[in-house]
Amino acid sequence: MERQRLIEAIDLTAAGDWDGAHQLVMPERSPAACWLHAILHRMEGDLANADYWYGLAGRRRPSVSTDEELEHLRRGA
Repeated sequence: MERQRLIEAIDLTAAGDWDGAHQLVMPERSPAACWLHAILHRMEGDLANADYWYGLAGRRRPSVSTDEELEHLRRGA
């Protein structure tokens, strides 16, 4: 996923526009996009679906808050 598009999706997520962010990441399969997809499902409380997307991203669900996770993704993506 192109960095600019990923940052846009992260910003939408942080602003509470989960649907908008979801639309941006849905067609993508890069590790970063899958990670953000996982975060979105985690925020929604759908942990089983979140864990599926974490797996596709090569990650495990962390114990940090979703806000911290979004910031980590923003810095490292």
